[in-house]
Amino acid sequence: MLVVVLGLAVALGYGWWHWHSADSTGAAPGRAGADGRRFGGTMAAQPVSVQTVRRQDVRVTLNAIGSMAASNTAVVRAQVSGVLQSLNFNEGQQVRAGQSLAQIDPRAFQAALSQAEGALARDGAQLDGARVDLARYRDLLSKDAIPRQQLDTQAALVGQLEGTVKQDQAAVDSARLQLSYTHVNAPISGRAGLKQADLGNVVQPTDANGIVVITQTRPIALIFSVPAANVATINAHLLAHHAIPVEAWERSGTTRLALGRVATLDNAIDATTDTIKVKALFPNADDALFPNQAVSVRLQLDTLANVLALPQAAVQRGTQGFYVYVVKADNTVSTRVIKPGAVDGDWMAVEGPLQPGDKVVVDGVDRLRDGARVEVIASDPNQRAGATAGAQRGASRPASAASGAWGSHRPGVAASAAR
Repeated sequence: MLVVVLGLAVALGYGWWHWHSADSTGAAPGRAGADGRRFGGTMAAQPVSVQTVRRQDVRVTLNAIGSMAASNTAVVRAQVSGVLQSLNFNEGQQVRAGQSLAQIDPRAFQAALSQAEGALARDGAQLDGARVDLARYRDLLSKDAIPRQQLDTQAALVGQLEGTVKQDQAAVDSARLQLSYTHVNAPISGRAGLKQADLGNVVQPTDANGIVVITQTRPIALIFSVPAANVATINAHLLAHHAIPVEAWERSGTTRLALGRVATLDNAIDATTDTIKVKALFPNADDALFPNQAVSVRLQLDTLANVLALPQAAVQRGTQGFYVYVVKADNTVSTRVIKPGAVDGDWMAVEGPLQPGDKVVVDGVDRLRDGARVEVIASDPNQRAGATAGAQRGASRPASAASGAWGSHRPGVAASAAR
C-alpha cells in the first residue's frame, strides 16, 4: 500500500513540474508571445498591401448631381367629347407620332358631317340654277327683251348663293375635322405612360389628366449645374464642336447607367449659387433612364495623357502635406511628398519623386513610420498565403483534438490518471 501511495505522489509531482515548466517557457501560451512580437515588438514587420505606380491617361472630371428630363412631354387629351370606345396602346409602350391611341364614338360626328354635306349639296344646286338664269338674262338684255334691273337682281342672287355655298363648305370641313378628332393619335413619338381613362367613360377636352401622357425619352435629357468657373472650358469645346462626354451613375456611385454628351449651356448664370445649368443628351435606347430620375453626374472636361498615377488610397496627408509610403527593396518604407492632381475613379494623377514600378502602400499605413519594416501581403484576404490551408486545417481538425490539446502537454496527469 505504501508503494502505491509513493508512486502516485511521484506521478503527481512530475505532472505539476512539467506543467509549470511549460507555462514558464511559453510552450502552450506561445501564441500570445508570437502575437506580442507581431504587434508590440519593435522589430516586427508590419503587414501591408501595395500597388504599383504607373503611367496612364487620367480624365479630368467634374462631379455633380442632376435630374433626368424628357426631351418632350405631351398630355394626350380628347379634342371632342364622347364615349371612349377603344384604347390602342399598351402602357409603357413606345409609340410613334401619328399612331392611333384611342377611338371615341364617332356616330354623332358622322351625322353632323352628313347634315352639313346635305346643306352644301342643296345650296350648290340652287347656285347652279341661279347662274343659268343669269346667263339667260344677259342674252335677253342684249336683245332689249328684259329690263336691266331684272339682270342686276339675278346677279345679286347668284352672289348670295355663292356665299351660302362657301359657308356650307366650311361647315362640312368643320364637321369632318370634328369627326377626325374621334381618332386620338399620338402627337409625338415617345413612351406611353399609364392610361388615365377607362373604356366606356365619357372623355372631354377639359379633362386635366387626359387619356395618357407621352414622354419622349429617346433621346432623354439630363439637367445639372456646374460652377461658373467652368463655363469658359465647356463653351470652348461646344464652339469647336468637340464632344464633351457625360456619364450618368446611380446615386451610390457604384453603377454607371449611361453615357451621353453635353448639348448646350443655359443662357444665364445663377447669381445666388454662381452656377450654370448644363443640358446633356443620352440615346437611352435601352430605356434605362426615366424622367425625374436623380443621378450622379461625371462630366469629362479634359484628359491628361500618360501621366504618373497611383491609387488614391495610397495618398496620406500630414504636416508636410500629401505623401505616400514607398516600399523599398529591403522591405522598409520611405516617405515621398507628392502633389496630387486629377482623380479618375480609384486612381489619381500625381507629381513627385516617384517612378513607374514603385510600390506604394495602400492598406496598413496607420502604424507606419519612415524606415519601418513591412511584410507585403495580398489586398484580398482570400488570396493571402496560407489562407486556404489554414481554413482547411481549421475545418478538418476534430473537436476532440482541440479539447485535448492541453492534456498533451501534461503527460504526468495522463499517466496518473492511467494508474
